[in-house]
Amino acid sequence: MPEIRAVSRRLLLGGALATTGALAAGAGASSVAAAAPSAAPVPPRRPGQRSMIDVPYSAHRTVRVGVIGLGNRGSGMTTGWSVVPGCVVTAVCDIRADRARRTADGLAAAGKPRPAEYGGSADAYARMLERDDIDLVYIATPWEFHYEQGKAALLAGKHVIVELPIATELDELWDLVDTSERTRRHLMLSENCSYGRNELAMLKMAHEGLFGDITNGHGGYQHDLRALLFSDTYYTDAWRRLWHTRSTASFYAMHGLAPIAAAMDINRGDRMTTLTATATEPKGLADYRARFVPAHHPSWKETYVNGDLVTCLIETAKGRIIRAEHDVSSPRPYSRINTLAGSRGIFEDYAGVVSAGGGRIYVEPDHSGHSWRDFGSYRKEFDHWLWKKIGDDAANNGGHGGMDYVLQWRTVQLMRAGLVPDIDVYDSAAWCAPVPLSVMSLAAKGRPVEIPDFTRGAWVNLRMGLDSRTTEMPPVA
Repeated sequence: MPEIRAVSRRLLLGGALATTGALAAGAGASSVAAAAPSAAPVPPRRPGQRSMIDVPYSAHRTVRVGVIGLGNRGSGMTTGWSVVPGCVVTAVCDIRADRARRTADGLAAAGKPRPAEYGGSADAYARMLERDDIDLVYIATPWEFHYEQGKAALLAGKHVIVELPIATELDELWDLVDTSERTRRHLMLSENCSYGRNELAMLKMAHEGLFGDITNGHGGYQHDLRALLFSDTYYTDAWRRLWHTRSTASFYAMHGLAPIAAAMDINRGDRMTTLTATATEPKGLADYRARFVPAHHPSWKETYVNGDLVTCLIETAKGRIIRAEHDVSSPRPYSRINTLAGSRGIFEDYAGVVSAGGGRIYVEPDHSGHSWRDFGSYRKEFDHWLWKKIGDDAANNGGHGGMDYVLQWRTVQLMRAGLVPDIDVYDSAAWCAPVPLSVMSLAAKGRPVEIPDFTRGAWVNLRMGLDSRTTEMPPVA
């Protein structure tokens, strides 16, 4: 009997879409979710408020960027924005005015237009937002400021891209969704890992049916940050370490969660319904401090409450399972895990394989004998068009293996060409929801908690996202 290739998502998108199955799956999930504690009721839209799903950007001849936050991440990304064709950094802001000056000096020295400088006070960003020569605001401040600054940028009439997470509380996530809808401006999570080469190849393979029916995925953020967390210079005022003293949340799992969610069409035919969290004891930071940190260091006054490994088990409306992990306190090699499995095979990233970025694969009918195969030939076959088009530029201009630049190039291209964003405010809110929901589940002794539907029912409709079709960057005049 000949092998039957699974029906690809691309074929489905090419024809008429029936949502009956998705609706049925949603009904089944509702009964399961009803047994879980409710995170919060879905707030009604205000009169005149409308969805931002499939709303394109207005076309921009040039995308003018204003940057808020010029620490390690913000300063590097500012350089990235400045080299994307058709993009110019018009203003930079940091509470420390010397950072704004240093960043502006660096751009000018590189032959770029010198941006306006804002700094010296906590409200300096608000003065920057009054400018009329900013189309996109990029926010790279500590987590506690993301919601306030992101909302302010929307209200100022700007599109917004925010580093992880966009907010840390459920009511804040809902408010950003609603503010985006009311202002008709897009807000997106600056999830660079969604544009990773292996992640995008995995996405294409999933949507072409290579894994059969997707059943489960595993992603996360496992990164030994102990030395940086205790550094006196890397994280300004130790802001990131201090989060470990005041919250039990899974802070940063979206680096691995977002690519798995995209491959599963979360908010595009499926949705996350419930979350169950577990956490190990917080041992890693205290142990590192005892061995390596001087007794006079201010960290000795701190007590750490965030578990070394926080694991979120997420169920979807279609019965899939996602395991999302966060661990920055343990001695271990870096991994985002990036694993996807279905009825016909599995892909595992970060498997110690030297070629093709460390990935390995096993899919039927190509493979048999219970032995892993190298991912290299599959990545070449399913390489995303973005990497084919700008991979060399990404390698030369961007951090994190080039995916920073791919994110920035694609964002500018979408805005210049007047296209629909790959990542919208609903994706961003859903991917960040495990931050507050993990706290709720852990407080309830690991009971499942309901995940809000930020799309207000529109998740049933299959639509494009990161699996975009090839388009061109408009020429620069």
